[in-house]
Formats: sequence, C-alpha cells, structure tokens
Amino acid sequence: MSPSERAAKPTVGRKATISQDQLIAAALRLVGPHRSISSLSLREITREAGIAPNSFYRHFKSTDELAICVIELAGSTLRKVIGQARFRAQERNKGIVRMSVETFIEQLYDDGPYLPILLREGVIGSDRFKHAVRQQLSFFEQELTEDLIAIAARSELSPAAPALIARAITRLVFAMGADALEMPQEEHPLLIDQMVIMIKMLVTGAYQLEKYPQLTD
Repeated sequence: MSPSERAAKPTVGRKATISQDQLIAAALRLVGPHRSISSLSLREITREAGIAPNSFYRHFKSTDELAICVIELAGSTLRKVIGQARFRAQERNKGIVRMSVETFIEQLYDDGPYLPILLREGVIGSDRFKHAVRQQLSFFEQELTEDLIAIAARSELSPAAPALIARAITRLVFAMGADALEMPQEEHPLLIDQMVIMIKMLVTGAYQLEKYPQLTD
C-alpha cells in the first residue's frame, strides 16, 4: 500500500463521512441535563461523533457555530412540541394554558435536553449564545401574539398590547422554567398551578386594560 493510499484510508473506529445533523446529535448526547454546551471541546464532540477533528470543519467553522445550531434546533423543536400541545388541548377539551405549561415543564426531563439548553444558555452562555436564545424567545412571542389575537377574535374581546402581553408571558414562563431546573420534580405540579394562574392574570389584565385605559394613568 502506498503512502497516499494509507493517508486516504479512514482511521479504525472513525467514520469516513458524517452529516451536520449527526454532529449536532453527538453534541446533544454530551450536554446532558446539567452541562453547558459552551463547555464542550472540539475533541470531545468529534470523539463522540466518531470522526477525525479535521472532519468537523466540513460542517462548522467553530464549536460556537455548532452551539448556535443546537440552540436554534432546541427553539424550533420546543415550538413544535408546544404547538402540538395546543391542538391536543382542543381535542381533549382541556385548557390551552394548562396543557401548554404542563408540556413545557415536561420538557425539563424529556430525552432531548432542548429546554434545559435554552434555559441554561440564556443565563450563563456567552453573549453570542444569549443573543441566539433571545432570538428563539422572540419566535415564541410572535406565535403567542398571533394566538392571543386569534382567541380574542373568536371571543369578541380585545386585549391591550397583545405583543407586550405575549412577551410578558414568554419571559415569565422561561424564568419559572429556570427555577424548575433547580427544584425537585415533585414540586413541579405546584409550580405549574402557579404559572397557569399568573398567565391567566396577565391575559385578564390585558382585557381589562383595553376596556379601562385609565388604569394606566
């Protein structure tokens, strides 16, 4: 075998090729429930993925770029999960708020660490990671704004500043989700009850504010 043939031959135990999704999956396996994605090294990720370190750069310029992709995946996956919960709530004739909050908190101990990633990187991540998390929160806010407007139209009610209420609800839910990370799982039902009441108070207040604008004077 010539030197060039030996160089072209993949190292035993390593994959000759890998996809971007497989690299992201490898990073997710390493993050776990309590580890920040910013702590992952290139060597760790490529070892988990089963590739040579140089192969990493075919898909990402840096581990930070990979981390941003993981944050974006976490946000899009959670939005899909919460959206499905809203549909299930309608099918089961269960409150949309409660179903959405229960589904949100359940993601803390789901197999995919998507919610812990957003909660953690939004607080202790680098400035770039925090910005990426805020971008994902803005997508949640936009979808919630549309939901509030649609619900109001069906009930012939008009909430004041739906975009602002959507932002308040989103920030409340994520802040309390961060609290849930630090508390025993058996305390989560009480936390869910509190979150549901707070969200209903915010929405009810928005309706009252539209009806009585002098309340802000």
